[in-house]
Amino acid sequence: MDVLSDLLHRARASHTAVRQLIQRPPWSLTFADPPLLSLVAALHGDAWVGVDDASPTRLAQGDIALVRGPAPHTISDAPTTRPLVVIRDGRKLSVDGSEAADRVRRSLAPRTYGDGRSGADAVLRGSYDLHGQVGERVLAALPPLAVVPAGPRTRAALDLLAAETAHDEPGQDAVLGRLLDLVLVLALRAWWAAPDARPPAWYRATADPAIGAALRALHEEPARRWTVAALAAEAGLSRAAFAARFAALVGEPPLTYLTAWRMTLAADLLRDTDATVGAVGRLVGYTDAFAFSVAFKRAHGVTPSHRRRPDPGPTGRPPAPSADDRRV
Repeated sequence: MDVLSDLLHRARASHTAVRQLIQRPPWSLTFADPPLLSLVAALHGDAWVGVDDASPTRLAQGDIALVRGPAPHTISDAPTTRPLVVIRDGRKLSVDGSEAADRVRRSLAPRTYGDGRSGADAVLRGSYDLHGQVGERVLAALPPLAVVPAGPRTRAALDLLAAETAHDEPGQDAVLGRLLDLVLVLALRAWWAAPDARPPAWYRATADPAIGAALRALHEEPARRWTVAALAAEAGLSRAAFAARFAALVGEPPLTYLTAWRMTLAADLLRDTDATVGAVGRLVGYTDAFAFSVAFKRAHGVTPSHRRRPDPGPTGRPPAPSADDRRV
């Protein structure tokens, strides 16, 4: 599995959400507590997206915005439109009880809201509840707001996603999730291919056939006992040439990258599973629990058992140290 696919697969939570608004101006939606990644697309007409207190950015028809949470953001027909509806905890709350706010909240079809009249603006929004340290890796590669201009590939995918959004048939959630993934990947590719973009080093490195092959191998088998020589064989290069090229393109030596990736996976396994510290260590390539705990503490500043420990209670006193804490 390539690096981007692996990151998105591991970072994605149990569900995504897709909604569309078909509404004549004026309209405005403020998302007070959005998930960590939202995708907004102007399907018909223009839209404006403003993140937190920043000035709104215009989306022309077919443009896509990738919005990084958890800062609030607003989607509206114009930068001067006053707030009409606030979405908080999944509920649409009218700001002033006006007729315009009521129209924005009106259900037209599954996952579709607005008045649906001729000439209305049409906006689609999808959201991802990315989680864990893998999710942080994805988000770290994006600015608070990234606007991807309309293109033939993204437009075709958006049209298909919009057409499916209003259906409610067996398997619909699976279809919408996969189509939203398609639009997201196409948008990320387009954003990182822009002349002034600054894609993460690992993304640039995947374009190199040799280093891309090594990265794919590391992500497919992170627990394997990799050596630089074994990775060089995957890349089809000599050991010295591979090590130099990997460090130049990725920004760090291959085994340093591997250790950081293992510690990222371990942090999420400790949070999301009940596996013991030793079992988590084995899942990421450490046969010795003590060696794993040392590596984890070096990477994260705390021991594995402390990482999964519940927050202190009302007294503010943390639980007593575990055996794993005392060993490291």
